[in-house]
Amino acid sequence: MSLIVLATASADLDSRIQRATGGHYVPLPLGPVPASPAALFAQLDMDVLPDVIVLDSGRDATLALELATQFDQQCPGVSVILVSDLGPEIGLEAMRAGVRDILDPEADVSVIRPVLERAVDAAQARAVEPEKVDGTAVSSSGAGRVISVVSPKGGVGKTTVATNLAVGLARTGRHSTVLVDLDVQFGDVATALNLTPDYYLPDTVHGPASRDTMVLKTFLTLHETGLYVICGPKSPAEGDSITAQQVGHLLQMLASEFQYVVVDTAPGLSEHVLAAMDASSDLVLVTSMDVPGLRGMRKELDALTELGMLKDSRCVVLNFTDPRDGLSIADARATIGIDIDVLLPRSRATPRSANQGVPLLQSGLRDPMTKGLRGLVGRFAPTTEKGTRPARVKVARNLSQTVPDPKPRRAASRWYRIRNTAA
Repeated sequence: MSLIVLATASADLDSRIQRATGGHYVPLPLGPVPASPAALFAQLDMDVLPDVIVLDSGRDATLALELATQFDQQCPGVSVILVSDLGPEIGLEAMRAGVRDILDPEADVSVIRPVLERAVDAAQARAVEPEKVDGTAVSSSGAGRVISVVSPKGGVGKTTVATNLAVGLARTGRHSTVLVDLDVQFGDVATALNLTPDYYLPDTVHGPASRDTMVLKTFLTLHETGLYVICGPKSPAEGDSITAQQVGHLLQMLASEFQYVVVDTAPGLSEHVLAAMDASSDLVLVTSMDVPGLRGMRKELDALTELGMLKDSRCVVLNFTDPRDGLSIADARATIGIDIDVLLPRSRATPRSANQGVPLLQSGLRDPMTKGLRGLVGRFAPTTEKGTRPARVKVARNLSQTVPDPKPRRAASRWYRIRNTAA
């Protein structure tokens, strides 16, 4: 059976749509069209996407056209019908927004019915039967990599590592990466990325977003780098409503849609963190270069080994390295008992980056810390991330074929000045 959703402030139009569909439609509460697909889906309680959404633009078609554009980008399988008396004036703009048809506000039932039937046919023709995972519709595009960034203690720079890793991976492809703030009590990914989200982690694990990946994607916040983000709960009380099972299910859904899912976890080994690790393909273990941090990492590694959760695809990151602190890299390696993969030196740019909400890999700053972060990204996307060694070698090789070596050019310039002075 087809599913038609109506968003209108007109009781008369609602009555005509009801007669045209024989009552087989879902009306939103009477009022203006929602501001976003997520706001619309938040008013629905259904397990599947609608076939058709009828948007009554009212006196101003701008908001309805913006909403239609978002549906066209985020839910291309949904047919959107725009109700407007400005058909000739906005026809081209509506077509660009992905609107299937324009319906006059005074249209009779005999006109409405075939418009809806054509829209339903178009939606069902575009539909591809999704695979099911635990009863939830997911994409058949394959599973992406779930990378959980974990640490035994707070204050070791875990969020800095997670946000920069996610920003770096987002450069590998348009809309390829999503970052999840899984600190359900005091997550600060939104602050680290200077975001003011409309929806948060609880919105993605409850309601329609938890049952359909296309709906879920409308609840994500888009960062200016092209990174999608799920920000942590607004308060610790809201975080109490999230279960470990919901966390695993959310990551599974995201992995079906994104190439990379980066998870910024809370410190320690809570049930949410363990659920994220269990759903992960890779672990990034972060510690600081001090005795408490290193001993905490050793305890975490021992615990994960005992639980059988220490993955082979892991990367150990040693943050805040500084030879003046009295510890050597060899000391750190001996304390934690395994090799260290990435060294991140102490940098004055790091606190400034956190205060400004601009990750180092977004700012383009060149310093040893940024170089280390690029190396971390390169471990997951070594041939595509800008700034990794393979990319620099390739660029240098190309330049050498077209541009003379700079040293001979400077020498020639000095000889030109000497010759002119002698003359």
